[in-house]
Amino acid sequence: MQNKYRGAVQISVTVISMLAAVVANAQAWKPEKAVEIVIGTSAGGPQDRMGRAVQRILQEKKLVLTPVSVVNKGGGGAVALNYLNQHAGDGQFMAVNALSTLTNFITAKSTIGPADLTPLAMMGAEYVGITVRAESPLKTGKDVLDQLKKDPASLSVAVGTALGNATHLSFVLAMKAGGVDIKKLKTVVFGSGGDSMTALLGGHVDVAASAPSAMLQQVQAGKMRIIVIGAPARLGGELAKIPTWKEIGVNSAFDLWRGLAGPKGMSRAQIQFWDSALGALVKTDEWKKELVENQVENIYKNSADTALQWKAEYDEVKGVLTELGLAK
Repeated sequence: MQNKYRGAVQISVTVISMLAAVVANAQAWKPEKAVEIVIGTSAGGPQDRMGRAVQRILQEKKLVLTPVSVVNKGGGGAVALNYLNQHAGDGQFMAVNALSTLTNFITAKSTIGPADLTPLAMMGAEYVGITVRAESPLKTGKDVLDQLKKDPASLSVAVGTALGNATHLSFVLAMKAGGVDIKKLKTVVFGSGGDSMTALLGGHVDVAASAPSAMLQQVQAGKMRIIVIGAPARLGGELAKIPTWKEIGVNSAFDLWRGLAGPKGMSRAQIQFWDSALGALVKTDEWKKELVENQVENIYKNSADTALQWKAEYDEVKGVLTELGLAK
């Protein structure tokens, strides 16, 4: 009888050991060939800088033991996402993405939406500042809000690079929260934040909505003033003196986030690998230095939290774009 029970125990232990080995192998996925980081813009822009920083640190810190390359796919984010999804289920491909992943789908500029991708991480964010010329009579964000509440078309507002993008939405959401009729706003679209800055300096527009990094040099030269910023709390460094919308009574904060997305159909083990690798990357001194140098805030979120943010923002953004007549 004792031998019978002993045999049963031995069999149970063997089965448990086999199951543990299966689980361990499933969790131990790692890249077996070169990793590609796909960028939907040409070299030199914010998304490209972030992608190349991720590439460099993954290799320098040996967080990935296979080669890591950056592939630029010009023509906008839709081209990069189409390329990404030619590699469905392959955890060795990822793309730097932004809010345009959501807005381009809502406005029918892209056929690939959040359901066609695997959320991997939020890596950093900028926030939209409201900038005026040094001599402008608009001294505070409240001045802008009060004037636009009286007459939404009384100020021309520069944004880059398209209606419905993150910059435009950040400004519109602040105005909506402040009681402005957003359908009557006078918005002027420029090709970049730099073009918006030039138009503002030349007096062609009254206000520019832009990431502060595009305007900071002219602010330092005394030619412009950033009067309010759409961050959840005051930022550090040279932006520490700029109040937020919330400080002046407008309940609005909106991230211009940049993150990483994988192709559709990635396995749980693949996602777990990137949670671990990227979670370690954002703790390095090299990554922290990269963010400070480019005026980017550290808002890292893992795959699960990124998925939750995509869902929440999709619903919010679709409502605003529908109100503006931009949703398809």
